[in-house]
Amino acid sequence: MRIMGMDEEQHGRLNDGLEAIASPLTGEAPVATGPAAALTVAVPKQALPLTSNLRGAAWMLASALVFTVLMVLVRYLGTSFPAPVQTFYRQLASFLVLMPLILKRGPAAFTASRPWILCLLSGFGTAALGLSFYGFQKMSLAEANALSFTRALWLVPLAAIVVRERVGVMRIVALFAGFGGVLMMIRPAEGLHFTIDAPTLAMLASAFLLAMTVVSLKLLTRDHSPTVILVWGAALGVLFTLPPALLVWRWPHGVDLVLLTLLGVLATVQQAFFVKGIQLGDAAIMGSMDYSRLLFGAVAGYWLYHEVPGPWTLGGAVVIVASTLFITLHERRLALDGKV
Repeated sequence: MRIMGMDEEQHGRLNDGLEAIASPLTGEAPVATGPAAALTVAVPKQALPLTSNLRGAAWMLASALVFTVLMVLVRYLGTSFPAPVQTFYRQLASFLVLMPLILKRGPAAFTASRPWILCLLSGFGTAALGLSFYGFQKMSLAEANALSFTRALWLVPLAAIVVRERVGVMRIVALFAGFGGVLMMIRPAEGLHFTIDAPTLAMLASAFLLAMTVVSLKLLTRDHSPTVILVWGAALGVLFTLPPALLVWRWPHGVDLVLLTLLGVLATVQQAFFVKGIQLGDAAIMGSMDYSRLLFGAVAGYWLYHEVPGPWTLGGAVVIVASTLFITLHERRLALDGKV
């Protein structure tokens, strides 16, 4: 792949990023506006030792478990605090975590050569987070989890459009199969007329915006430090989420305040665990471990809310998982062969 106006070093860094773009690991629920989401992780292309993969898998399982607890908390608080308010507190927690760094570096923490892309990055990430919270409040945990993985499917056309990556036949087939799984989860009514509700649209839009966040992030890391990206994301995240939060504002008291604070803390912890898993393990294997969120979510949904996934939900989830795993492993093989 060759893009006009870029030198050899930039091409190399961009191509390295495309491997992550094609993987469902990138941008986990967790959104690029959090304290750990903008960290760039160099994953070697050769196979990693078994011990490293085992350690990485343990961190990924811990990340999936914390993510499940986080989404249960989002759903529990959703009865009293709408998604915009929860999103604001989530972003505020990220900003407070970064305050010592901002105070230490001063104006240098905000120095950026392309602030408009940073604004887009934060906007995409913040919107994705809010829509995701809304979806998890209104849908079963199993359905919301499965739809969240469609971000890997969105990344394929976005990589082709934004960075002009060539998309092969196999990836196109996997892409259409994955979105076929989405149609299965929408559950056709009588006469095979598909119905789609607001929470489903919110989860699909969240996955698309998260994919946009990943693409923007990969472009930004060529000439911006992770610190600058983190600071801009946290600061703009608070500014972007405040207006919609004020429209449905409700002051938290007592236990609710503690739980909203815990929401931000858990999100930060989950991202840290996720990044640690990627650092230690092989990308393809860690991508497979991330799907444990589906199992944890289904168990939590059944145990806490007596949610039993129907055949259309299970079938669609299997198709989505198989498609995204195929894309991940296909990209991994191409990377090992030196073709990307």
